[in-house]
Parts: sequence; structure tokens; C-alpha cells
Amino acid sequence: MERTLFSAEHDLFRQSFRQFVAKEIVPNQPRWREQGMVDREVWRKAGASGFLCPWLEEKYGGAGGDFLMSVVLMEELALAYESGFAMCLHSDIVVPYIHTFGTEEQKQKWLPGCASGELVTAIAMTEPGTGSDLANVKTVARRDGDDYVINGSKTFISNGQLCDLVIVVAKTEESPKDPHKAISLFVVEAGRAGFVKGKKLEKMGMASQDTSELFFEDCRIPAANRLGQEGAGFLMLMQKLQQERLCVAIGAQAGAEQVLHDTIVYAKERQAFGKPISKFQNTQFKLVECATQLEVGRAFVDRVIEGHVAGKYLVKECSMAKLWQTEMAQQVIDTCLQFFGGYGYMLEYPVTRAFMDARVQRIYAGTNEIMKVIIAKQMGL
Repeated sequence: MERTLFSAEHDLFRQSFRQFVAKEIVPNQPRWREQGMVDREVWRKAGASGFLCPWLEEKYGGAGGDFLMSVVLMEELALAYESGFAMCLHSDIVVPYIHTFGTEEQKQKWLPGCASGELVTAIAMTEPGTGSDLANVKTVARRDGDDYVINGSKTFISNGQLCDLVIVVAKTEESPKDPHKAISLFVVEAGRAGFVKGKKLEKMGMASQDTSELFFEDCRIPAANRLGQEGAGFLMLMQKLQQERLCVAIGAQAGAEQVLHDTIVYAKERQAFGKPISKFQNTQFKLVECATQLEVGRAFVDRVIEGHVAGKYLVKECSMAKLWQTEMAQQVIDTCLQFFGGYGYMLEYPVTRAFMDARVQRIYAGTNEIMKVIIAKQMGL
């Protein structure tokens, strides 16, 4: 079905970014996977080309575009099987916290560097013992005069090695009566005493993503680094998680579409018993099922994107998209992988890496079980 989301300007933006992907990303992917992270230089190149925070106002160094430009970037990265270059995390999950909740001084201080690629960002929510239970984080930020002193540990942090700024979720009350009102958000710069980047974690997939542990050991930051009011962190997180979950759904949908496309090409070329495997009825039926799931998924996620861009409250729908798109993508990719036979188990084939990369989509940004809890509450159950 024809998509109606994008304007001619978005189409030109897509063409430009597709050229950037072909030149600056695809040739480097094998090396990035081997070294376990992308090159720092690619962040600066993306910033110089206007591909970081494209929705950001020009006065802060952005391109003055919209969220649909970010959607273009997410889709094109997924189409290129790129799961390590965390542009979406930076531009559409972390930076919006500074843009929405930061003071004008904070925006002037950090946003231009975020747009240029001089500053790479991360967000530190998850802890070894908390997972999706954000209200029970153990990291504490204690007020000391004009400073805060942060102590605690975080894990599974994307951009953990490369980050220059990390938004830290921490308690500002150690034994609160209401844990939801004890959470605050802080911007911590890399290089501050007591901020320690731990080991880069070995993962099943996303080999070029520098997912890491982070530690805060009497890390002192100025009170001016707090985002918003003290104790308002949980509400800020809830406000921004809608877009984060939509971003996951967008990537899952586009990635599965590319896998199906490549599988159809392979099925037409692969010979078995004297004819292409695409001519066998079982192959046709399975691929038709995948294509149908993807068409239904595309119609739904595009409608959610349209509503989100219009500023609608779509917590339920974004949670549904994250739930359904990631489950569907895993199923489609698994079905497609089967047609590659033994080659589908070899890392040199993109479908193999796509299978491993897709699994975490059902876990991060809130597990799919948490999505069901949220949807149930939105339904009044």
C-alpha cells in the first residue's frame, strides 16, 4: 500500500541519508562488529550532514525538521541491517529530555554538541536488580550544597563507551514514602571524577553496539545539571517513553520488511530438486503469511506515527505497536531464516544477524510483558 506520511522533502532527505549509509556505514559494518562499537568519527560525519537530531531547531544547531525525518533515519538504518549506530537512541530518546525539560542555559550548553556529533549521549535507567521497575532504582543522588553526589551502578547502557553525556535516573530520597516522587534526572558529563565506564558487555546480537556497565562512585556534579524539578523524574520518564517505544516499533517493522525482501530474492535464486524454492507451495504460503503480517503492521505503525506527530496521547497505541511489531518481526525473521537452510545459521548472512538483533527488541524499552500491563491499565482493566 502507498504510504502517505512523507512529503517530497522527506523523500529527498531519505535519498541523501541512503547515500550516507552506502558510503559511511555499510563498508565499515564488518569492522564495527569486530571491534564492538562504531567509530567515533561517524557520529561527527552524521552531525555535519544534518542527520543527528534533525527535528531540532536551527538556533540549537539542528536542521529545523520534524520527527518524520527521524523516522526516515530509523527505517534506513534498519534496511541496512545496522543495529550498532544508535542514532535513534541519541536523537529521539535521550536528547528530547534535554530539549523538553532543560533550562535555556542547559539547552545552549548541550544541544549544539548533540546535533553536531561532538557530544554522544546515553540514558542510564536500568540497574542490575531493577530491570523495568524504574521506581525502585537504587542509585542515589544526595544534595550537598550547590552539588549532588551520585552513587550507584547501571547496566545494559547503549552508547556506554562512546557517551559524552549520560542522563542518570537516581533517587533524591533514600527512603521515600512514595518512590515515584523520589526520582530525579541528572546530566553527567564523561570525565567527571567518580563516573566510571565499566566493561563493554558481550551480547547475543547487536555486535557493534557498545552496551556497557556504568558506575557512579561519589560522582559530584553541580545542581545545575539536574533536569527539571527534584522528584519529577518519574513523570518525565513516563512522558517520553511513548516516543521511545514507537521508535522500537518503527525499527522492528522496517527491519522485518528488509529481511522478507532479501528472502524473496534468495528464494527465487536458490535451486532445489531442479527448480527455485520459490516455486514450492510451502515456500509461497509461508512468504505470503509474512508479507500479510508486514502489510498489516505497516498500516498500524504508520497510523500511530501520524498520530504521534500530531501530538496525540498514544501511550496505549505506542505500547501496542512496540508489543506487536517486535513479536511479529521476530516471527517473520525466524520464518525467513528457515529458507536459507544452513546458511541461515552463518554469521556472514544478514538474516542471521537480523535474527539475533531482533530478539532484544522484545526486552528493551520495557519488556513486552510490561507493555501488556500498560495497555491493560489504559483499557481500564
